[in-house]
Amino acid sequence: MTGVLSGNSAVVAAGAKNLGRLISTTLAEDGANVLVHYNSDASKGDADDTVAAAKAAGVEAVAFQGDLTVPANIVSMFDTAIEAFGGVDIAVNTVGKVLRKPIIETTEAEYDAMFDVNAKAAYFFLQEAGKRLDDGGRVVTIVTSLLAAFTDGYSTYAGAKSPVEHFTRAAAKEFAPRGITVNSVAPGPMDTPFFYPQETPERVEFHKSQAMNGRLTQIEDIAPLVEFLVAEGGWITGQTIFANGGYTTR
Repeated sequence: MTGVLSGNSAVVAAGAKNLGRLISTTLAEDGANVLVHYNSDASKGDADDTVAAAKAAGVEAVAFQGDLTVPANIVSMFDTAIEAFGGVDIAVNTVGKVLRKPIIETTEAEYDAMFDVNAKAAYFFLQEAGKRLDDGGRVVTIVTSLLAAFTDGYSTYAGAKSPVEHFTRAAAKEFAPRGITVNSVAPGPMDTPFFYPQETPERVEFHKSQAMNGRLTQIEDIAPLVEFLVAEGGWITGQTIFANGGYTTR
């Protein structure tokens, strides 16, 4: 297999569906071996399909199931990748959980779940990447363009993604001596099943109206940016890059 990432290996958290799947298959087409992580039994078929697509591109690929809010599972995930591929050069975390709910109605359990998925899992993913990536590695976390918004309803979603910016900056400084870059990518509202259950049709139209050409962000808008950061963007680190058609800026 020849390609810009030939000889590299990647871990893609939540890599079985939607944006994660496109990132997994894009990296595979670029020549990287790929571990495709998934969480629930319901996603096993998607993970198997993504692994098959990666293998069809001519690389090695494996699936890994685990709840990444448990740090031991993140350790096992990297163990599995290193055992399969001999090392890991690229770590992409697309894990996320969304909730739109007023603060006064949000339960403690909902708060805990949102911060476990969006902040805790992201933190320990970065921790393990810093321990396990080969020198010159690349780390990317998907956050949200709501980090630059002044809006209602998303206190626990944007709130739980917000710390990841700070985790990213700290990790970029700490991992820099080994040439490992660490960045976050902040998409606008994406046209995936992740988005629609939280919104009314009227609000969907409003979100569309706030971006270029009156549309939502597509996964095809984001995967090339992740691809650039892990392949050619080696002088970019510690950044949060907003890719949203002008939906928000700061």
